[in-house]
Amino acid sequence: MKSSNIGGQAVLEGIMMKNEEEYAVAVRKPDGEIEVKVDTYEGVAKKLGEIKKIPFIRGIFSFVDSLVLGMSTLMYSASFWEDEEEPEKALTEAELRKQEKQEKFMMGGTIAFSIVFAVAIFMVLPYVLTTFLKRFDLSAGMFAVCEGIIKILIFFGYILMISQMKDIKRVFMYHGSEHKCINCIEHGLELTVENVKKSSRLHKRCGTSFLLFVMIVSIILHFFVRFDSGVWNVIARILLVPVIAGISYELIKWAGNSENKIIGTLSIPGLMLQKITTKEPEDDMIEVAIRAVEAVFDWEAYREENFGEAVHDV
Repeated sequence: MKSSNIGGQAVLEGIMMKNEEEYAVAVRKPDGEIEVKVDTYEGVAKKLGEIKKIPFIRGIFSFVDSLVLGMSTLMYSASFWEDEEEPEKALTEAELRKQEKQEKFMMGGTIAFSIVFAVAIFMVLPYVLTTFLKRFDLSAGMFAVCEGIIKILIFFGYILMISQMKDIKRVFMYHGSEHKCINCIEHGLELTVENVKKSSRLHKRCGTSFLLFVMIVSIILHFFVRFDSGVWNVIARILLVPVIAGISYELIKWAGNSENKIIGTLSIPGLMLQKITTKEPEDDMIEVAIRAVEAVFDWEAYREENFGEAVHDV
């Protein structure tokens, strides 16, 4: 199965799909209509030229680009669900520029806070909690193992907690429709609601699997990178974040483009975790996902090139 190289994410009542530098956001508006916005996003990696091709280094910038684009499209989708009773006021050009600057500043602040929050909760907090076990005179190796266990428990606990929120459940349903569309295409089926419904909602290139790789890689690195000083251990966990992101990116990229049985086995935990972060979508959600895909990807040409007449819709 040849990868289509398209990807995306769920947003509020919609889907973002990206193909190369072009992306589309399809949102089901409160009136039931589907709004589709198509734009391009080159990102930091594109501006760096050849650097973006260097293994491990490219993953760091791709991760940053994913955060920026993801937050931007999430805010765009949320704009359709703001208080509709508030009357729209015509803005002058100067006011529009000011509003745009404020939105960029807000988005930048949100991304920065998200990164700090994630590092604090998933990288630093497990170490701090593990220090309370020092009274039991644990060996350095056992200390690192306990930290890894606490890290995994926090990560899974966080996923399970947010999965119970009503709005997040709908986002997870749209997440499922995104995966099902990509699987439908990559298995050579015509992109219809019925074919998408029959496709799997699990995919090896998912961001959920990437996050699990981040957890696993961080546990391994933190096992070997240790200091006697608690302060230096905390600093090391912060400084290693780009390294962890770079390694995890290469692993998820490899997994998404390989049929190797070993890689397939390594992908199983991430696929199992996706059973929480993706849910079976409703037909109208699938319709939104299809609109997003078709806005940036010629699935018919992909199907003809990779499957020809060999695949029949079922």
